[in-house]
Formats: sequence, structure tokens, C-alpha cells
Amino acid sequence: MPTGTMKAVRLHAHGGPEVLQYDEVPIPEPGPGEVLVKVYAVGVNPPDWYLRGGLTTMPGEAEPSVSLPAIPGTDVSGVVEAVAPDVAGFSVGDEVFGLLRFPSFHGSAYAEYVAAPASDLARKPAGIDHVHAAAAPMAALTAWQFLIDVGHDHPSPFQDAPHRPTSLDRDTTVLINGAAGGVGHFALQLAKWKGAHVTAVASGTHEPFLRELGADRFIDYTRSRPEELVHDVDLVLDAVGGPESKRFLRTLKRGGSQFPVLPGDFDEEEIAKLGVTVSTAQVRSNGTQLAELGRLLDTGALRVAIDSTFTLADARAAHERAAQGHIQGKIVLTVARERAASMA
Repeated sequence: MPTGTMKAVRLHAHGGPEVLQYDEVPIPEPGPGEVLVKVYAVGVNPPDWYLRGGLTTMPGEAEPSVSLPAIPGTDVSGVVEAVAPDVAGFSVGDEVFGLLRFPSFHGSAYAEYVAAPASDLARKPAGIDHVHAAAAPMAALTAWQFLIDVGHDHPSPFQDAPHRPTSLDRDTTVLINGAAGGVGHFALQLAKWKGAHVTAVASGTHEPFLRELGADRFIDYTRSRPEELVHDVDLVLDAVGGPESKRFLRTLKRGGSQFPVLPGDFDEEEIAKLGVTVSTAQVRSNGTQLAELGRLLDTGALRVAIDSTFTLADARAAHERAAQGHIQGKIVLTVARERAASMA
């Protein structure tokens, strides 16, 4: 097992992308149930910039659980470097990917090495590289747990009732808002995998990309209001969410469902009057589900879109790109393995 120090991106203060610092820190040691992963690529996700901006309490937590300095990041792809004695199923040299310790801010993935719970990992699909593997975990698991199988019985901090995915088949009509983003482009593909008819909503520049992924209908939200064009759908998955999410309620047929990925502002009386359901979930790490997604990625049934890549040392630029919006797929940080290998 490597000892000594490694490079990692840390927050010493909250603020804009400029607070991300490229530091020298000790290489972590895997604890019980963990493996040490030599990181090759790291996916960039919204919780990373929420933490950077000052959010230190994860929804569902009673108190802040983060102290500075902190290493952000949850999505990782790399190679197993060491295995705790109580871990079965992984060996040194295995290529793995995973969503680490979510929901929490303790993934610590923006680093050359990370100690990762074995239960959060799956074998990296052989058919894709580390960049594409690192882009998948949080976004793909979110789409899977909203649409296919929640996979856990933890209560959501956003609602009392458990989230129940809608059955998807050839008779199901689905509208996906924010279809070009991380969660959206996976949700589109999973809905098509199940045979559903999918309407994708995004800005016009993304139409060729979303048509290629299988969208049956495309609406450019900069030119038309989708809620005025779409009616009687079975399911809306709103990957944008927020206060405006309620405008999609009237696109649903009675008995339909709306799944806002981010909590919205809904009127319970309106929901009852329309005879629809609004339900959300909180994505959680799940190595078993990730292995299922890995099989789809390996066969090409599911594809990962990469918006842009940056080196780990240039995490600030990655966060600046995220702030610009209109992201197609995912942003990924890459790790220079030559330097890390020299420290092993």
C-alpha cells in the first residue's frame, strides 16, 4: 500500500471556484469495509459546488457534518490499490467506479487516492474508459432510483411517503425536462430502454444529441413552453426542478406522476384536483445497482456523454464551466497517474 503524500483539491474556506486549492495531503488508509482506490478520474456534481459555496448540512442531517479543510467529490473511477482484511469481492488491481458515501459530503474524491467503502463500488465496465466511468455514478444512480428501482428503504428528507417509480413500458409516455444534463440524459436512455415514448426538453443546441440518444420528440424551451405543447403524459421527470417545476403538472394525465429531482414548490390542492402524484427521492450510494448500470454501459445500451474534462489541478476551471450552465452530459476531472505512480 502506498504511503506518504498525494495531491488533493481542498476547501479551506467557502466561496467561488477560486477557493479550490491544490494541496499536498497524506494518503488515506482504508478502514474496515474499505478499499484504497488509486484515482484516475473524478465526476463533478452539484453537491461539490454546494459544499464549496457553504452548504455543510446534507438534507436529512440535523447538524453540519463538514469541517474545513475538506476534500469535495463523490464520483470516482480508478484501480484498487489496497483492500481491508474484512473486504471480499475486490482485489488489488481491480478497476472500479462508484458514488462514495452519499448522501454526505465525505466522499473526498478530488484526490489521487481515496479510501472508499467497498459497498459503494462496482467493477468498472471494460467497454468504457475511466473518464466515462467517473461521469456515471451519481447521475446514473439518480435516474435509476427515480425511474427503475429505489433500492433502499431510507426515508427521503423531502417527503414522508416512500418514492415509488412508475412502471415503464411501450405504453408509457414520458417527458424529461433538462434532458441534456447528467441525470436527464441517463433518464432518457433508461426510459427508452424500457420502451417508453420520450419527449425531451432542452435548449435547441442539444437537439441532435438527444435525438441520437433516442428522444421521440424534442422541445426547445427557449422557443416554446413545453407545458403548452404536451398533454396527457404518464410521467414527468424534471431534472431541473425548483420553483418552476409545478408548471409541468398540467402536462400529466389523471393518475400520472411528476418526479422533481430537486424539490419544487407545489400546491397540494392543485395536485389533488388534477389527480396526479408528485414524488421525489434522495439518491444513495449503491454498488449493486451500479453493477447493473455497469452492464448496460458495457454493452452500449447506456451511453455516457462528456461535456468537458479538466485536470485535477484545474478543478477551479471545472467549477467555472459548471457555473456557465447548458451542460451536455458530465464534467470530469482527470488525474495524472505518472506522478501518483511515482509516489507508490
